[in-house]
Amino acid sequence: MGLTKQYLRYVASAVFGVIGSQKANLAFVTLKGGEKGRYVAVGACEHVFIWDVRKAEKVLILEGKKHEVTYLCPSPDGVHIAVGYEDGGVRIFSLLNGESNISFSGHKSAVSVIRYDALGARLVTGSRDTDVIVWDIINESGLYRLKGHKDEVTQVLFLENKNLLITSSKDSFVKWWDLDTQHCFKTMVGHRSEVWGMVLLNQENRLLTGSADSELRAWDIQYIEEGKEVGEPQEKKVRTLLKDEEEDEEGLDEEPEERILSCKKAGSVLREARDRVVSLVTDAKAKVLACHGLDATLEVFTVLSEEEVQKKMDKKLKRAKKKAKSQEGGEDVPEPVVERKLSDEIQKLANIKASSKIRSMDCLMAPNGEMKLALLLQNNTVETYTLKTTEKSPTGTKTSRLTLSGHRTDVRTLAFSSDNIAILSASGETVKVWNRSTLQVIRTMGCEYALCSLFVPGDRQIILGTKSGKIQIFDLASGSLLETTDAHEGALWSMCLSPDQRGIVTGGADKTVKFWDFELIKDQDSGNNKRLTVKHTRTLQLDEDVLCVRYSPDQRLLAVSLLDCTVKIFYTDTLKFFLSLYGHKLPVLCLDISHDSALIATGSADRNVKIWGLDFGDCHRSMFAHDDSVMFLQFVPKTHLFFTAGKDRKIKQWDADKFEHIQTLEGHHREVWCLAISPNGDHIVSSSHDKSLRLWERTREPIILEEEKEMEREAEFEESLAKGDEPVVPGETKGEAEPAGKKTIETVKAAERIMEAIELYREESKKLEEHRAACEAAGKELPPPKMNPILVAFGNVSPSRYVLEVMKKVRSSELEVSLLVLPFPYVPDLLQLFNGYVQQGLEVELICRCLFFLLRVHFGQITSNQMLLSVIDELRTNTISKVREIRDVLGFNSAGLQFLQREIESKEDVMFFADATDRFEEKKRKRRKRERAVLTIT
Repeated sequence: MGLTKQYLRYVASAVFGVIGSQKANLAFVTLKGGEKGRYVAVGACEHVFIWDVRKAEKVLILEGKKHEVTYLCPSPDGVHIAVGYEDGGVRIFSLLNGESNISFSGHKSAVSVIRYDALGARLVTGSRDTDVIVWDIINESGLYRLKGHKDEVTQVLFLENKNLLITSSKDSFVKWWDLDTQHCFKTMVGHRSEVWGMVLLNQENRLLTGSADSELRAWDIQYIEEGKEVGEPQEKKVRTLLKDEEEDEEGLDEEPEERILSCKKAGSVLREARDRVVSLVTDAKAKVLACHGLDATLEVFTVLSEEEVQKKMDKKLKRAKKKAKSQEGGEDVPEPVVERKLSDEIQKLANIKASSKIRSMDCLMAPNGEMKLALLLQNNTVETYTLKTTEKSPTGTKTSRLTLSGHRTDVRTLAFSSDNIAILSASGETVKVWNRSTLQVIRTMGCEYALCSLFVPGDRQIILGTKSGKIQIFDLASGSLLETTDAHEGALWSMCLSPDQRGIVTGGADKTVKFWDFELIKDQDSGNNKRLTVKHTRTLQLDEDVLCVRYSPDQRLLAVSLLDCTVKIFYTDTLKFFLSLYGHKLPVLCLDISHDSALIATGSADRNVKIWGLDFGDCHRSMFAHDDSVMFLQFVPKTHLFFTAGKDRKIKQWDADKFEHIQTLEGHHREVWCLAISPNGDHIVSSSHDKSLRLWERTREPIILEEEKEMEREAEFEESLAKGDEPVVPGETKGEAEPAGKKTIETVKAAERIMEAIELYREESKKLEEHRAACEAAGKELPPPKMNPILVAFGNVSPSRYVLEVMKKVRSSELEVSLLVLPFPYVPDLLQLFNGYVQQGLEVELICRCLFFLLRVHFGQITSNQMLLSVIDELRTNTISKVREIRDVLGFNSAGLQFLQREIESKEDVMFFADATDRFEEKKRKRRKRERAVLTIT
């Protein structure tokens, strides 16, 4: 295949500069052999980073695909972590090796909350699509979908002892679900605005909810025994109804009749913050409660146990008696009544002030009563604190802060060093220099709000242009600011190194372009040493604000983009006007000139990129480049290819000769502000509003444009296929509980594979029948027909076994939806195959699961088909006998394992006591020896 022009593919190489994304929460995790409270997991765009907060190092990366992480939840055993994504998917990673073997797809939009049950066998997820889904982790499948909320689900909690689920939402309701019957039996309407968080206290007998105000509302949970409310006296019912009418303002419950449990308001705890609750969490034993709002203050409360509360009440009663006696003059006084308030049970412990607004937090209680807190802040920082809860008035102590590996604000300018090794990134408060190969920070220096930057020839100094119009020069060796020069009265928007490397040109919001020469002057502080400075030589006054300036590589021309949507070209030596490039509808934000000074490409806020000739200023082509403003544009060195970055989160490569779009680099989750291409063209680094810096690498793989377009079309088709109508189960009405699965491209492909396998089975069966008939007609054994190459590839398996292999490869979480998509004509063949599998004892559990689902979905058609009656009857007897056999084996194995466990435990007990006795005897001997030694000395 002959290629007229070869384009090489750029691929994502690394994500760095982000410590924790704002979309996801933060959670403490435990790595193998590590101590609790040392490692925290945070979402970092599409990945999950595990940080060692003591060493401030990244120890593990759980790699995602392309969607942003929205929620994290570690499993109760600490071995796994469930990660929810922007597209509604959930993946479960192992913290031992960082691999993901289980994934669920059921939500239509971002996962907003995840919760494990106490055993870690079930997972509940809530989403922005208002649905709650319960997943079976062991079977890797969805159990059911609970519908009822009208807005985003904000929190889910298990009530383990009764198999109940509590969900809260932004629709202001708290719903109670019975998981045995999969229905909502209670809706609490006592909140006037969104419910943002909730926790269970007092051994699941109290619920605390956080809303959009400063109140934390407490609700007492009382379980109603079965049949208790049936024999209720009539007057009690009337009293209950009257009480409900009186407390209608509180809105305790819509239903006057209570079932399963009753939930009454017990009072409220006032927070100091006036804004909404963002996070409301407790430690594992619910002894300490922590919450925060949209500000930088974390409030910590202690939850007293029943014994502690009782002691407190006794003291109060004693004081009340004493007071009453003193007032009445020692006479017989009636027993004073002391009212028990919520403030007696939940008390303020401390306030912790973080260095910035808090986005998320997690807490952990150590056995010694020390509480460890981890905070994810909104400025790309993670802080950890300790709080000694045993003290009377504890104060939070900051133990670590992760800041070095990222900027606090968005990176607005990037630059590569001349040797392709160092990357410069500058933001609103710091400038950092990174090593490209290790992605480690070499230098961090404080600066003003930077808008443009470059490495000085020699790579020993860097120059920044700031929002206040200053030029700042830094020395990399010492990491110090050499000098600050007032260059422009407004923002210094653009800076360009002259091709002869002797100076720079700057353009600012004060309508001037200024030329500067590099000079070495004697440093006053360090004696005879010389330092770099810039000397102002010429000024070009213009009519509008300057947005971007670029030299042509031959240093003949200077291109200046202005706020009036035009680009003016001047001669560099005389500063005489040469050309005006007009055609953009909005200001040109970026431009670049090709290496041979023949072409100039301009990118504008009108979303277009225009390519112009520099000889006559004619527009060669105007291309619609991005879906939002084009923020940055740069030519690949020594080529006519260029890259553009846009606010639509994409980076695109273009050919300026053929005016073709070559490839799109997708990965950023927010607006892309700028990019830099290495001098050899092998690497690109880009920065975005999602706080991440991304490195892209040029590979040796060529791009064929027709294939790229075909792949894009296929991806669009697959996406539209998955977005089609959800398959409907005949006879099932839509209610509160629905199947958990969702139609995706994977389920459609799985159904197609099953159909192809059944078609192949039919063909092979037909061939065998024809061969048998031919043998009978010939009266002798004929050579067997040629085997299908697919069956040969699977190791000469039989056609029926091939169908089973295909079904085994369907992901467990997608099995039901794949069978639901399957047309009915394929079902009779499947049922006959299932009968054969069950008789042979092959994958009985999987076959029973598929069989019961197909019978439920196609019940009417199967029962009305006379041909299938015998098959169904055989299946009935075979499945019952085989399942019984498997159950017996499992029971036997379970009893054997329990016996072995008891044997091992008894042996270990004996060994433990033997070891303890030996140690005791050893101590005795040593003590006697010491005593004898003392006696001999005396």
